[in-house]
This record gives sequence, C-alpha cells and structure tokens, in this order.
Amino acid sequence: MRLTVAQALARFLANQYSERDGVEQRLIAGCFGIFGHGNVAGFGQALLEAELADPQRLPYVLARNEQGMVHAAAAFARMRNRLSTFACSTSIGPGATNMVTGAALATINRLPVLLLPADGFSTRAASPLLQELEDTRSYDVSVNDCFRPVSRFWDRVNRPEQLTSSALAAMRVLTDPVDTGAVCLSLPQDVQAEAWDWPDELFARRVWRVRRPVPEPDVVAHAAQLLRGAGRPLIVSGGGTIYAEATDALRELVEATGIPVAETQAGKGSLAYDHPCAVGAIGATGTTAANALAREADVVLGVGTRWSDFTTASRTIFADPDVRFINLNVAPLDAHKLAGIALTADARLGLEALHEALDGWSADSAYGERARALAAEWDETVERAYTLGNGPLPAQSEVIGVVNRVSEPRDVVVCAAGSMPGDLHKLWRTRDPKGYHVEYGYSCMGYEIAGGLGIKLAAPDREVFVMVGDGSYLMMAQEIVTAVQEGIKLTIVLVQNHGFASIGALSEQLGSQRFGTSYRHRNAETGRLDGDRLPVDLGANAASLGADVVYATTIDELESALRDARAASRTTVVHVETDPLLAAPSSEAWWDVPVAEVAELESTRAARAVYERHKQDQRTLLSTQDKVETR
Repeated sequence: MRLTVAQALARFLANQYSERDGVEQRLIAGCFGIFGHGNVAGFGQALLEAELADPQRLPYVLARNEQGMVHAAAAFARMRNRLSTFACSTSIGPGATNMVTGAALATINRLPVLLLPADGFSTRAASPLLQELEDTRSYDVSVNDCFRPVSRFWDRVNRPEQLTSSALAAMRVLTDPVDTGAVCLSLPQDVQAEAWDWPDELFARRVWRVRRPVPEPDVVAHAAQLLRGAGRPLIVSGGGTIYAEATDALRELVEATGIPVAETQAGKGSLAYDHPCAVGAIGATGTTAANALAREADVVLGVGTRWSDFTTASRTIFADPDVRFINLNVAPLDAHKLAGIALTADARLGLEALHEALDGWSADSAYGERARALAAEWDETVERAYTLGNGPLPAQSEVIGVVNRVSEPRDVVVCAAGSMPGDLHKLWRTRDPKGYHVEYGYSCMGYEIAGGLGIKLAAPDREVFVMVGDGSYLMMAQEIVTAVQEGIKLTIVLVQNHGFASIGALSEQLGSQRFGTSYRHRNAETGRLDGDRLPVDLGANAASLGADVVYATTIDELESALRDARAASRTTVVHVETDPLLAAPSSEAWWDVPVAEVAELESTRAARAVYERHKQDQRTLLSTQDKVETR
C-alpha cells in the first residue's frame, strides 16, 4: 500500500490496542494537534484524510497550547490506568519545545503519552531552515534532541523504512508498566510527506498485552514472615495500587489483617476515607494520624510507591531505629529502594499473594484501635477546617470542604500545584479510587485545566472539579477554549488569593518574608513590588475564553454556585477570593528545603536554626533484611 510516512503512521496508530485481564481498548484514543509549517502538510494532511474516511479512526482535537495538550494526554492516560492515551502533533521549533515540560511531567509520573514533533529536513536541502538550531558539533542535532532526557523512548525517523521499527518500539514502551512515560518520535517534515510502499501487515489490528508480573513465592514468604513478626505494621499505598486496579485486593488484605493504610498523593483513594483501616495521607502533606503511625512503625509495606521526599517527609517520618521495609512494586527501581525486601511484581497479584501467605494472622487489636482513634481525631480536625467561619474571606480549607460536600463519590477533583495539593492531600475525603487526581510528581503549574480536559475525555460520565489558584491559572488557562469547542463540561473553582500562596508560606517559613510572591504594583516610592494589589479580573478572562462565570464572595454563595455548576451542561468557572494567611491544619511533618547558611536577616537566621534541628532527624533508611521470629 503506497502512503506517505504521515499517512502510514496515522493508519498504524488507529489500529493499536491494549489489553489487560481480557479487556481491550484503543491504545491511541485520538490525537491533539496544533499545526505549523512542520506538520500541516504531513501529519495534518494525514489526520484530515483519516477524519474524512471515518471521524472515529483517529479523532483529532485542536488544542491551544502544546504543553497543555501533553498534560491533557497524561491526565487521560492516568484516568484510564495507563491503558490508553493520546498522541500530540506539533510543528518544528517552539511548537515542539513547548511540549518538553509536558514530556517531563509524563515521564516523572510514569504516564504514557506519544509525542510527534516535526523536525527539520532530513535531506538538508535548504539549511539553515526557519527555526533550525545550528550546532557546530553535528548537523544531526535539532531542538527535538532536548526531548531525549525526558522521554522513555526517543527516535528520529530519517527514512520511511525506519518507521516500522520505530512505531513498534514506541507502542512497546507505551504499554510497559515499568518503563512507560513520554515517547517521542521526531518526524522530519520532508520525510512526513514522502511516499513508500508499506506491507499490509503494518496496518493490521495489533493488541499489546499489558503484563502483570507474578511475585516470586520465596520473596512473598520472606515478606509475610517479616509482617507476621511486626508489632506495628503500616501499609503505604501509592499510585501503582490504583493503576494496577488493586484497590479491592488491598481492601481484602487489610480487612483480614487489620494493618492500617496510609496513602501517597498518587495513591489517595486506595481506600475510602472512612474505611476502618484508612489513616489518610502520609508525609509532608499528610495527616497527623498516618504520620504518628509512621513514626512508630516497625515494618512498612510500600505498595506501588516510589518513596518521594514528600512521602517520607524527606526521610524523617519513619523514626523507629529498626524499621524495615517491604516494597511491592512492578518497577525494580522502586522495589529496591530503602534496602527493603524487593517484591517485584504487579500490585494486585502481589497483594493477593501476601493475603494468602498471611492467612490466619492479624495485627494486634490494640494497635488497630489506636489507628482508628487517631484517624477519628484527624477527621474531626478536617471538619473544623471545613467549617472555620472566622474571617471576612473564607480559608482555602473551607473552599475544599464545600467542593467535597457538593461533589458526588464518583466525581473527580483535579489539582497540581501551589498550596492546594497539600491541603487536598490531607483534607479531601476520598470515596472512589479515581475520584482524586492531583499531579504531584512534577507539581506543574498550569496542569489543572488541561488535566481536567483529559480526565473528562477519559471519563465522560464523571463530573470533574478543577481546583486552581490564580498563579496556576495565569500560567495556562487556554484549554478552556478547547473544552468549549468540544462541548466538554468542566467545573473550574478559581481560588483568587492575589499571588502564590504556597511559595508565600514556604518563603515565610524559610525566613524570606514572602518576597516575590504577591501580585502587586511596583511602588514608586520604595522601588519594590509592594504597592497596591493588581486590578486583575480572572473571571472576566475566563468569560472571554467562552466559559460561564460566577463570582462567589461567601461560603454559602460558593456552595450555591457549585451546585448550579454541577447541574449545568457547560463549562463554568466559579471565582472565589480567599485569605492566603489562613493555613490548613499542620501535618506535623517536615520537608527539606535548604535555608541560607549565613544571612543578615534575623528571620533567615532563625529559620536556619530550625532547619538544622530538623536535619538531625534525617536518616538514610537503610533497613536490614534479617529474618525475624514469627509472632
């Protein structure tokens, strides 16, 4: 069959499927794209032909920001448990490099996205081209090489006959539960338009099985023996639990054993917040319940977590000098962290194997009662934070409380950066494994609205509440236009606090006096950015992008607006101003951010003293693997 490279790639992508547990779905559900001279005559033309033949062959969505469309693809993939994603097509130059941030986010969070940036001319017939990077070291370097360190697979298709091996390798990585992330196929613009005779087999329906690695029996036995000898066991559930659809297996294990469960950002929702074994978020943005148990734990079972610094409170939260770790993870990199027992396997199969190996054993009943009491105390703290009612402006925790109250169990809350992810992690009452979607591997400002778009595309039967601060909104709000274009309904809660609330609080904590974190006029008298607040109306901006906008000034007005927005059929932005100085309850945990060792400012010197005290609690967490006596 004679087709251009771009036409062949589009036809190939339309026939790729993933399969797990006997369930098949489209691997590449569609393609986001913004066209320029590098891809309009190549992949753009191929998408047009595909749409004219069948609009569902490879559905095309016109995006507004290249970074945003990668975020949307990543959110779509996360919502689909990494079994389906979108491709993203751009021109060469700024269109391509705008995707680098999105690629980094996808790879860090291990979410599959397919990037198709156009490149220069493979023939070099007219170099130097518009937007060509001239590198004195090599003529084969372009701006697209900057994708290499943030991609799990990268290739440049310099000849038509190279496409087959590159495309197949790309699908292999996208469906690998260990090595998935951003996949980049750099497509020279002349090669995109070049014709070739392709074998029919390339376009046959191809199903990629997403594997579930089986745990080794000896390692399961060793892990079970360690748990049986534990007096204060704790499970830390990460995103891998949810991606592997292992939440039922986790619930069955803890109901049989009574082991309490703490959750990372990506793992929040592994258990319903009111489950008797749920103790909530752990780490720097955790609950006092989970963190108290972490300090006492003698054996910790990590399930699908990569043990980030927020989860371990910069390696200060696990305080027992003899604490030991078991790491159930599909990725060997994570399974071997903290020198724990590496149970390298699929999360669901690993939990089922541990359940069988622990048959007849349960944690001490007094320990379980203590965990439940701590969780109940924290839930009372959450309720107080939801209902402060003590200021002219609501606290951010009160806004979160209203959204939680208005939303239904299967609705999805999405956030990414600023102070809200931390507040949501500790305060949000999860009721569904997919109801909480906070991107905190990269914590990328601007992800929120684009991510909400991807979530709604992946789960059109769920309501999506996007929570975004004014700082993140200003970074990237353009995909509101895409949502309006596609008839995709989002409820966007725009929290206005006139600056960067999270970094403002961190700056104050580190002795930097909230410098550079408020949106102010430059003061003619002082020469500093400490004048009056800027007269910015982000609600008016959202209206100009096609959204319905409601301004709420009180909690009651906010609740009424959110109920109306949830019932509406169009994207609605609910604008609410909050007091950034009303903080959420403390997690009583620490996060390592260095403070200037010498300073003229007394505030900085005081912060340094506090920092040095916390550094004394930091540990390598190199646990032993010695066998213990079974209790």
